Amino acid sequence: MMKLIENTEFGGERPLFASRDIKLENVIIHAGESALKECAGVEARNCRFEGKYPFWHVDGFAVRDCVFTPGARAALWYSRDLTMTDTLVEAPKMFREMDGIRLERVRIPDAQETLWHCRNVDLKNVAVGNADYLFMHSEDIRIRDYTHSGNYSFQYCRNVEIRNAVIHSKDAFWGTDNVTVFDSELHGEYLGWHSRNLRLVNCRISGTQPLCYAHGLIMENCVMAPDCDLAFEGSTLNATIAGRITSVKNPTSGRICAENIGEVIIDRNIKSPADCIITQTKNYD
Repeated sequence: MMKLIENTEFGGERPLFASRDIKLENVIIHAGESALKECAGVEARNCRFEGKYPFWHVDGFAVRDCVFTPGARAALWYSRDLTMTDTLVEAPKMFREMDGIRLERVRIPDAQETLWHCRNVDLKNVAVGNADYLFMHSEDIRIRDYTHSGNYSFQYCRNVEIRNAVIHSKDAFWGTDNVTVFDSELHGEYLGWHSRNLRLVNCRISGTQPLCYAHGLIMENCVMAPDCDLAFEGSTLNATIAGRITSVKNPTSGRICAENIGEVIIDRNIKSPADCIITQTKNYD
């Protein structure tokens, strides 16, 4: 049986420390620290979190129709098995060192340094802004119906699947391993550098010098904007591009097939085996 706590307010240090099996409804957590630290079996509905570090070392919790104000920074760390729905997160530095995160219909307009070192993450209909370094060193991630604005996203991530996303991010997917992106828009320079086993399917890409130093890159039916110049330097890949590529520079190995390539740059700096096959299916005027 869960203990109901409703229509009340808390502040100060650790007001609900180590509580078990509690349900919060219409509760305000005011300034202070660690309101629900070391708790387990927590449900929060229509609550407002204003103090720092409310959910640290929590095991099994659900958050619905809540607000985390900017004062609730670093609110969810070192915790397990979170489900969060229909919630506004205005605080930065959220979700660190967590295992088991499910977010649906969540908005995070100030997502700086968020979702670091997390595992088993599932996002659906989530929007993030100001999201520099989002998902740093995280793994086993599934994302769909997602919008993102912020640089250096997904650096050093492993085992990621993304569907129907719009991502505006410089240096996205840098140093990643085993990432697949379907039916999405990827905007920003230096996409996917030093990645391994990056697969892009039916994606629209923009930004200078994309997909360089990538190993095992696969592109299927992708479109590259005119500013995608100097692509694929030092990469091994198998790419099928629908439309034109502005320029390709020194790919290492594999195959590139596009309707047209404006310029192919092969110079003495190309790395062995230097055997990439480049074909064009149409000639543009």
